[in-house]
Amino acid sequence: MEINLAHFNVSIGRQKPENILHSDVPCPFCDTSKLTGIIERDGDIILLKNKYNVIEEADQFVLIEGADCHADIPDYSKEHIRRLISFGMRHWQRMRASGAYDMVLFFKNYGPYSGGTIRHPHMQLVGFPHFHPDLSFSREEFEGLMIDETDGVTFTLSTHPRVGFRELNIIPQDARATDVIADYIQIAVDFIRRRNNSYNIFFYHDGADVFIKILPRFATSPVFIGYNIRLLPSNLEEMRDEIRTIYFESDHTKCRT
Repeated sequence: MEINLAHFNVSIGRQKPENILHSDVPCPFCDTSKLTGIIERDGDIILLKNKYNVIEEADQFVLIEGADCHADIPDYSKEHIRRLISFGMRHWQRMRASGAYDMVLFFKNYGPYSGGTIRHPHMQLVGFPHFHPDLSFSREEFEGLMIDETDGVTFTLSTHPRVGFRELNIIPQDARATDVIADYIQIAVDFIRRRNNSYNIFFYHDGADVFIKILPRFATSPVFIGYNIRLLPSNLEEMRDEIRTIYFESDHTKCRT
């Protein structure tokens, strides 16, 4: 079976700070005067080389989302979330177009079940020179119940989940529609965080087509881990209707304007 296999440098991994579970550990992103390897700044949004490049086959980068160590996507103003997503997608596109990588990951971890180690809000870009992008996802994983559509960007609830349960998809006809993409990401994260304290955001591409998946994280089902069986909840339509009611049929939302 063909797989993408990467090597994790344990020696470097042991040096990484972790303050999601150990909140007494100082945040490495708060004092920006001590940051090294900075590539670009946009106000308090900063892209820099990852100091702890634990994946030996890859080049790793960190995208610091802002100065507030305890903020998260639902707390951001519309201006900030739109600027952040535009900034991140621009650098993701640049890395993909550079010719240096077969595959470029763009993702976010949040919370104790997400696989992350640092609480300060950030995203990551990881470039693999010699990987198989066709093994990373299937377009079928982005089929789903329509929640909303704006300017060619669709927002759906997955009927073919990648892992299981309530996965939210964003599929733009044009990847330059970053404002709408950002708005839907903010809504998706706000909805997930009503029930879960952890989530991931994953960006994918197939040629010029871009796909974004936002999924809650919790103790993963053993039938998925052991047998790749994905669980589809029986109340998808109810969840779709709930999202529509909260975010598209009333003025009430936790997300900032």
